[in-house]
Amino acid sequence: MEWLQKLDWAAIVFGIFALGFVLLLVKATRRMGQRAYDKDDKAKRKGRDKKKRPTREARKASADDDDDDDDDDEAIDGDAVPDEAAPRRAPKAAKGKKGKGRARGKGARPTGKPSAKAPVEEPTLEPTPEDAEAGPSEKERLTQGLARTRGGFVARLGKLFGSKNTFDETMLDEVEEVLFTADIGTRTAHEIIESIRKDLGKRAGTDPQQVWSHIKSKSATMLGKEEKAFCPPAKGTSPFVLLVVGVNGTGKTTTIGKLAARFKREGHKVLLAAGDTYRAAAAEQLKVWAKRAEVDVVARHEGADSASVIVEALKRAKSEGHDVVICDTAGRLHTKIALMEELQKVPRAMAKHVEGAPHETFIVLDATTGQNAITQATSFRKTLDVTGIVLTKLDGTAKGGVVLGITNELALPVRFIGIGEQVDDLRPFNPSAFVEALYSQEASDN
Repeated sequence: MEWLQKLDWAAIVFGIFALGFVLLLVKATRRMGQRAYDKDDKAKRKGRDKKKRPTREARKASADDDDDDDDDDEAIDGDAVPDEAAPRRAPKAAKGKKGKGRARGKGARPTGKPSAKAPVEEPTLEPTPEDAEAGPSEKERLTQGLARTRGGFVARLGKLFGSKNTFDETMLDEVEEVLFTADIGTRTAHEIIESIRKDLGKRAGTDPQQVWSHIKSKSATMLGKEEKAFCPPAKGTSPFVLLVVGVNGTGKTTTIGKLAARFKREGHKVLLAAGDTYRAAAAEQLKVWAKRAEVDVVARHEGADSASVIVEALKRAKSEGHDVVICDTAGRLHTKIALMEELQKVPRAMAKHVEGAPHETFIVLDATTGQNAITQATSFRKTLDVTGIVLTKLDGTAKGGVVLGITNELALPVRFIGIGEQVDDLRPFNPSAFVEALYSQEASDN
């Protein structure tokens, strides 16, 4: 029994030592955890203190921002900003490149009011009266816009007529070569050459300028074949409906926006129909134009039925009293027969809701495509009753002579031409003014 008593005492002693060891281990673990917590808390306090104490550059940028905010507040309240404020801001913009100072200070100190320093950039729809008075005249703008076209076949003709004092059969062959290699089309070139032979004959033998004047006159006759001019819609109970078609990339949606701005300036209540439901972001682009021109727009989600969108716009126009409805359509290749046939249902749907709609159908053509523009117009005419042409991007190509081929071969009037990127650079087409600007020898010499 003694050995059992000794064993019990040994177990008790061992248990006491084990318990003490466990208590020491727990205490050591808690101490290590406390040290880690203190270290982390110290780091956080240090970070907060660093944020509270800005650097010298940040304090200087903050002071500069306060000065700018004071100037902006004065400008918003209507007080004039001192002239010294403009040059003072230029060097501060350079500090932002280093990632310090002003850029950091502005991000850390947001304000509750919208910033007047970074407005959303939107192009001005129309020049102010002062700018219009100081800007170039109508003739000068048209001449400048046709500079590249004039530098094409017209420049070659001008050089040819300026190099010789007499006009003979050899020179006529050279004129024929220039015209046939231009983008006016072989049919149009042949008519001009034959008219020279028939109307002038030998009388041109002593004066090449007679031939030059005859070419100008013949071109004006071709461009002015359509005697019925496009008249802006009159205000009335029934809306004037304009359908716009064309292939992608011709500037169709942009043209619609510029036409809307023009009709708006003339005092009409305009509504746009975003019928191009297939091209990504087409409706969004038209909404942007509607906002700039301050007109209404009807749009649906991408992939919606184009005819239904246009019909919805016509119903809204009749109920709200809109004078003009301009309908966009999905751009499609003229070689896709199925898509072209699908386009036919749009005018049928329009006519059910507005009598005689569409009242005009414009096809937008890109002048830079040259002879392909004539092919496009021919294909669309087989599908729709096209009544007019809008020729865009004339200022960016030497193929503007295609307008002669289009009007002569298709007997379609050109309603508007685009000679620049500004809204008012979409100009109503004037045949006589166009011919004068196209064949301007003074501008060609410059």
